[in-house]
Amino acid sequence: MRKGRISRKTAETEISVEIDLDGSGTYDNATGVGFFDHMLDQLARHSLIDMTVRAKGDLHIDDHHTVEDTGIALGQALRAALDDKRGINRYGSCLLPMDDALVRAALDLSGRPYLVWNVDLPASRIGTFDSELVREFFQAFATHGGITLHVTALDGINSHHIAEATFKAVARALRVAVEPDPRRSDAVPSTKGAL
Repeated sequence: MRKGRISRKTAETEISVEIDLDGSGTYDNATGVGFFDHMLDQLARHSLIDMTVRAKGDLHIDDHHTVEDTGIALGQALRAALDDKRGINRYGSCLLPMDDALVRAALDLSGRPYLVWNVDLPASRIGTFDSELVREFFQAFATHGGITLHVTALDGINSHHIAEATFKAVARALRVAVEPDPRRSDAVPSTKGAL
């Protein structure tokens, strides 16, 4: 049962996350931030990870705490679902085109968090959503998920397309990384014997 459930409550946010790594990409996400919900839906759908997110945050201030804390909770849920990471592929990558945007994502579920972010979003806002929060989400997700994550936008002029391609590319890379390796289903994918 590769499932993770996290509840997180602070003075700024109250978040619950449930994921199933062996799902079909179903989702039910409600954070109060429309564009962010749309991105989480993409993350679930293209990773084939079932995902339910409920978040209540201090949106009267801005969306920052809600987005960042959701990234924290999702990262923690991923770690819980992966357990000792026995039998997974561990690595995943994707080169994803979306209209004018082309995004490359590569990741390692190493337990050593690191984010390399080479993504320029030309517009400061996508609708009412602060474009800077795309990076904030992935920083929190990588840090608390124990993921080495490299994301590069190779092309793109439309910020919505670039952001969406980023979520989809990471999702597709994550899908490969969490899938069971049929040739090594009982082994931790590391010469150290632990991740």
